[in-house]
Amino acid sequence: MADRSGKSADGSAAGAQPGAVGRLVPEMLMMFRITSTQRTKIVLLAVGLLLVIAATALGQIRLNAWNQPFYNALERRDLPGFFSQFVIFCLIAGALLVLNVAQVWLNQATKVKLREGLVRDLFDQWLRSRRAFRLTYAGEIGANPDQRIHEDARHLTELSTDLGIGLLQSSLLLGSFIGVLWMLSGNVVFHVSGRSFVIPGYMVWCALGYTGTASWISWLVGRPLAELYAARYAQEAELRFALVHLNEHIDSVSLYDGEEGEKQHLITELKDVLGTMWQIVGATTRLTWITAGYGWSTIIGPTLVAAPAYFRGNLSFGALMMAVGAFIQVQQSLRWFIDNFSTIADWRATLQRVAGFRETLISIDRAGATETHIEFVKVEGNKVTFENLEIATPTGSAMLSERHVEIAPGERVVIVGAPGTGKTLLFRAIAGLWPWGSGRVALPSIGGVMFVPRQPYVPLGALRAALAYPSPETAFKEEELVAVLQRAGLDRLSSSLSQVARWDKELTDEEQQCLVLGRVLLHKPRLVVIDEALDALDDDTRNRVLRLLDDELKEAGVINIGRPETKIRFFTRVLHLVKDPQGRCFLPDQRFAYSSTA
Repeated sequence: MADRSGKSADGSAAGAQPGAVGRLVPEMLMMFRITSTQRTKIVLLAVGLLLVIAATALGQIRLNAWNQPFYNALERRDLPGFFSQFVIFCLIAGALLVLNVAQVWLNQATKVKLREGLVRDLFDQWLRSRRAFRLTYAGEIGANPDQRIHEDARHLTELSTDLGIGLLQSSLLLGSFIGVLWMLSGNVVFHVSGRSFVIPGYMVWCALGYTGTASWISWLVGRPLAELYAARYAQEAELRFALVHLNEHIDSVSLYDGEEGEKQHLITELKDVLGTMWQIVGATTRLTWITAGYGWSTIIGPTLVAAPAYFRGNLSFGALMMAVGAFIQVQQSLRWFIDNFSTIADWRATLQRVAGFRETLISIDRAGATETHIEFVKVEGNKVTFENLEIATPTGSAMLSERHVEIAPGERVVIVGAPGTGKTLLFRAIAGLWPWGSGRVALPSIGGVMFVPRQPYVPLGALRAALAYPSPETAFKEEELVAVLQRAGLDRLSSSLSQVARWDKELTDEEQQCLVLGRVLLHKPRLVVIDEALDALDDDTRNRVLRLLDDELKEAGVINIGRPETKIRFFTRVLHLVKDPQGRCFLPDQRFAYSSTA
């Protein structure tokens, strides 16, 4: 597949697929749609660029026309005429310099605004309710969303801006100078067998024929680059993921003395990247034979094309230089594709990765659409009800031993099950993250529900923000936060509420769970659902947590999902989770994903 295998499933092979060209238009339209939040500013920047580029083209036409009187003055050894033309050159060059600086600023500003619009849109799509979680089941395309949102989005906006501006500039120059070159072609007279004739637009056809041939050869030689770039970006994502994962768990690696094994794994990932990079080196080198060879030939080509008219006296030296200048401008405009073929391949591969990721995010809501779903409802009152709840898991169905379960306010319930029965999926099903199955889950509509997963989440930022999460840090007073820390056994942190740190690294696992307990005490929900989080605590900490729940959340229902040995006195009711291997199975896969990544 794509990211994890380093192959081309997420876009690298798309260049070779029959429908790849057909997908280009909707992918490009996606770029326009996703920048809607910045569309007005981007349009204004685009208009500014159009005006600046058009003014630059007019200036270059004027500069090309300046060639004739300047070189004629040189040919006549006309010193006053020479200095007069020198002053004119300074004025033209000064105006072009101002336009060049303005174009650079507009170019960079467009990149910033394009990236802002693209990344904001990807944030919106990725972090919609339940999508980021479900993306983890989307196969390879969901493996490294950070790479697509950060690096791929940055690269795409920069390439799109540079290529777009280059294409616009080349198109305007082509339209401006092709008329000049056509007019000058009338001075090229051919003499064959005593007859003289003129080929209308002779130099224009020469430029079109020569550049068209070079463009076709460039495409033929360079077309594998799009696939190679896509493969490289997928492998770079894998290498980056491996480095981040290792750094996050370096303490465990060091305890096991596993550095050598990790190094070999990283070397394997690096070899995949380097292997593809060497393939890109070979493909780029082959393409350079065409592009560089064409570039060298343009030094003498325009002069050779115009030479017949000059040697027969139809063109003065100044007119010859003007014709050569116009020919070069037309040729440079036409060779835009040749010069940028490698960059276009890079852009195409990056566009596929970003477009495929975004389309998958949108289509992920349709995952398992034909499967039966659990009904989730909010009801008045404080009771929690499970009716005929059955969860479809990848290896069968999981269900409660009681088909009708009603949990009253203040009731403490423990749901136990053997390893592999699907306890975490039950937790996710109650939360609405895993909708596949059947039955009904009814939760209180007022008062809220808080879920405590096995692995505590501590967001980046100040400690007060981590404690108040998911509410804003300003939702609670300072004294409330301090009091909760003290009751949760974290009074040593009372003076650190404003400190910004990696609290998931600063705190032990038990302290992080106590921090999560502090959140529960702050928010005072009507229902608390815990997924094996109590099982990881030592006896003293667990007893303190349970006392706090009993003292401060007397009216709240508590559901703890844990191992069979979790039948402690705090819980007044025990439910059993059982597994039916022959029951309904379901595992989200890539069937709903973007067609180019399937």
